[in-house]
Amino acid sequence: MYQWRKFEFFEEKSGGKSSISAEITGTIQCCSSGRGRIAVGCGDGTVSLIDRGFKLLYGFQAHAASVLFLQQLKQRNYLVTVGEEEQTSPQPSSICLKVFDLDKMEPEGSSMTSPVCLQILRIFTNQFPESKITSFLVLEEAPPILLIAIGLENGSIYCIKGDIARERISRFTLQVEVSSDKSLSSINGLGFRVEGRALQLFAVTPTSVSLFNLHDQPPKRQTLDQIGCDTNAVIMSDRLDLILGRPEAVYFYEVDGRGPCWAFEGEKKFLGWFRGYLLCVIADQRSNKNTFNVYDLKNRLIAHSMVLGEVSHMLCEWGYIIFIMNDKKILCIGEKDMESKLDMLFKKNLYTVAINLVQSQQADAAATAEVLRKYGDHLYGKQDYDEAMSQYIHTIGHLEPSYVIQKFLDAQRIYNLTNYLEKLHERGLASKDHTTLLLNCYTKLKDVEKLNKFIKGDDSVGDHKFDVETAIRVCRTAGYHEHAMYVAKKAERHEWYLKILLEDLGRYQEALEYISSLEPNQAGVTVKEYGKILVEHRPVETINILMRLCTENGESRKRRVSNGVHMSLLPSPVDFINIFVHSPQSLMDFLEKYTGKVKDSPAQAEIHNTLLELYLSSTLTFPSISQENGGDDCDKSVRSTKYLANGSSAESKGKSTVDSKDVKKDKDRLERFQKGLALLKSAWTSEMEYPLYDVDLAVILCEMNAFKDGLLFLYEKMKLYKEVIACYMQAHDHEGLIACCRKLGDSTQGGDPSLWGDLLKYFGELGEDCSKEVREVLTYIERDDILPPIIVLQTLAKNPCLTLSVVKDYIARKLEEESKLIEDDRKAIEKYQDETALMKKEIQDLRTNARIFQLSKCTACTFTLDLPAVHFMCMHSFHLRCLGDNEKECPECAPEIRSVLETKRNLEQNAKDHELFFQQVKNSKDGFSVIAEYFGKGILSKTAIKPPEGLQSGNS
Repeated sequence: MYQWRKFEFFEEKSGGKSSISAEITGTIQCCSSGRGRIAVGCGDGTVSLIDRGFKLLYGFQAHAASVLFLQQLKQRNYLVTVGEEEQTSPQPSSICLKVFDLDKMEPEGSSMTSPVCLQILRIFTNQFPESKITSFLVLEEAPPILLIAIGLENGSIYCIKGDIARERISRFTLQVEVSSDKSLSSINGLGFRVEGRALQLFAVTPTSVSLFNLHDQPPKRQTLDQIGCDTNAVIMSDRLDLILGRPEAVYFYEVDGRGPCWAFEGEKKFLGWFRGYLLCVIADQRSNKNTFNVYDLKNRLIAHSMVLGEVSHMLCEWGYIIFIMNDKKILCIGEKDMESKLDMLFKKNLYTVAINLVQSQQADAAATAEVLRKYGDHLYGKQDYDEAMSQYIHTIGHLEPSYVIQKFLDAQRIYNLTNYLEKLHERGLASKDHTTLLLNCYTKLKDVEKLNKFIKGDDSVGDHKFDVETAIRVCRTAGYHEHAMYVAKKAERHEWYLKILLEDLGRYQEALEYISSLEPNQAGVTVKEYGKILVEHRPVETINILMRLCTENGESRKRRVSNGVHMSLLPSPVDFINIFVHSPQSLMDFLEKYTGKVKDSPAQAEIHNTLLELYLSSTLTFPSISQENGGDDCDKSVRSTKYLANGSSAESKGKSTVDSKDVKKDKDRLERFQKGLALLKSAWTSEMEYPLYDVDLAVILCEMNAFKDGLLFLYEKMKLYKEVIACYMQAHDHEGLIACCRKLGDSTQGGDPSLWGDLLKYFGELGEDCSKEVREVLTYIERDDILPPIIVLQTLAKNPCLTLSVVKDYIARKLEEESKLIEDDRKAIEKYQDETALMKKEIQDLRTNARIFQLSKCTACTFTLDLPAVHFMCMHSFHLRCLGDNEKECPECAPEIRSVLETKRNLEQNAKDHELFFQQVKNSKDGFSVIAEYFGKGILSKTAIKPPEGLQSGNS
């Protein structure tokens, strides 16, 4: 034990100036610490409570004679004392046990300040004979239960258990082996061990160590050893081990017997346990002095050692070790802080001791890491790089990795750096830069085995021990493509896997197979990103993949329906158009295949718009024959060989080659125009109200690319007939123009007859002989009476190439027709004049002459007319009874008169509806006839112009 290092981890706090208060005059018999104060029992029966400054809080008379033992409880603020009382009556014993509640004080009227005494028990009774008390211990079970063990000189242990305050207790006795010499049987030490539900009691005599299992009834005794110790040399550790101090050594006991033994020589006057340290006050027989040692058993060092005077009591409170000397002086020793202890060790380069110290005292991980760092720095300075790295590895998670990495960046220490970086990744604390550095170390060392282990280790990617993207990038840069692909595939980084396949390795077919194996959503994303390269090198296979993605076969539909995915969630071909930016021919093939298979796509309009742009574009670049055949290298070489073989005639064939290309280009464009017209018609049938494409875009495309057929179709579907004939006029296609007007100008078929007028105007302004066409146009104008003859003459007169013979027959027929109409109008006028004269004569006759009613029968009932009778001016007569209530109008003539009046009112009402009037004028072929009709019905002739006020007053 003399080989143990000594340190000064403790220091004296009080400076040796503290002492027990002078107010405490009695001899100190016992002490107890707890709850932030010290209780002192004296020989005069008083108990004094001392605070942290060793000042007397208060004292009280606990027993009449003396206080033998006392203990402060931890769970409740109780004080349990054992003392002697004055024996005033012949009782078996004067020794009793008292329980004081330190939270409750006696009333103010009492003689002195004293806590309330909850209970007084006699320890010795007839059943429990009196003996000298040698030890005392209280265990707090579940409140308010206490278990009190009292060790006696005769080897017996009196136990009192229960609610002491209410005297609900039970007593029982435990007995150790009795020796013939009573002094060898006294109970010098007790210790409770509570572990789970097991309750055990250690009992120590000078010659034995016993263990009682208190849960057994009766309690069973077990002898652990045949040696014991004296008083004050028994203590319990915080791990519930019993510690005995004997002159030759210090012994530890567990429930199954003796444990470790520490050969600390000397008589142990006091033993204690403080924060994992063993406290020993050892008497030195040679110097006649006492030595106080603090042992760190785990680290095998003496944390403190000093010489003491005669010690009366030793206890621990407030984080200090407190000695009460025989002269009532107090010595207070406290542990230094961890930083001070470590500085002391660092100065001596005792890093191993420092590490063990912080670990044994359960310091926080950061403090431990700091000690390890300093130790590592110390070893690094000694160029012990391997051992230094082993220390740095223990700091992972607390020490910034860059601190260590910078020290080992030298190429000669790359192995140590690799080891450190590997540990970082194993603990999941590596950053992207650490992964990059580790992989670079592997590649520089060319350690493929370690690289394989790191990359392809069991679930290394799944556990994310490194940054996946960084690993892929570094392996790719270093040329380890297979490793990069392995990581990308296992981590499901499809974009990286395909990037390496396509950009680095050029394995296009393998890339296509990999995309085909992916889920549809993932496959769609990858095709969008790498589709340009795939279309350029494998157009047919890429289109097939796109067709599988954008359409559904039976198997995929079942799978999708079972997964709850609707068809509307399928990717649209529009999403992939951008990958064909350099391959319009492939785009056209893809969209044609899609539209041929899917008829009800949500993106049908966008697809048709794109197809129209491709069909009608004049700048569509078509691939060469080799590209159309899949770009086979063998075919290329064969063709190139043939071309070289005929090199002598290259110049002569150059022109024919260019001509054949132009012919092919024109043929291809014609085919695309035909496809475009077919698409325009199929996407806007007669049953459809709106087309399945953008009409405005289609018109613009047709105009830009001079696609006349498509433009005519669109104008006709949009009912823009004038634009239709304008196309024929622009092309001077007279035959087609007349045929178009014949088709679109028929009003019975919903056409626009005014087209013939536009056509006539066109021929009138043409400036060339078009007599044949004009005669045909006049035929339709005359048939449908589209234009007045005067307008026809004025229009045709503008063409100097037309003669009168062109319109002579038309004018003759029109004049004859007009003459006939004039004659018919003259006859109608004469008829209306005669009728008007007759009406005027009849009116005058009614006004001036008397009417003679000669009817003899009633017009209604046809019976003979008798009085009373009613005669009307229309020459109808009725019985008064036949007329009923209506005797003011003739029942025979009233309906006709009402009809006339109703017509008159309607005409007057229509005269106020100006919009109706102008609409009739606008829609009529001859607006003048509408105005004349209004005048003829007397609607417009009735005006109500008020005369000036002056004229009105003058007339009156």
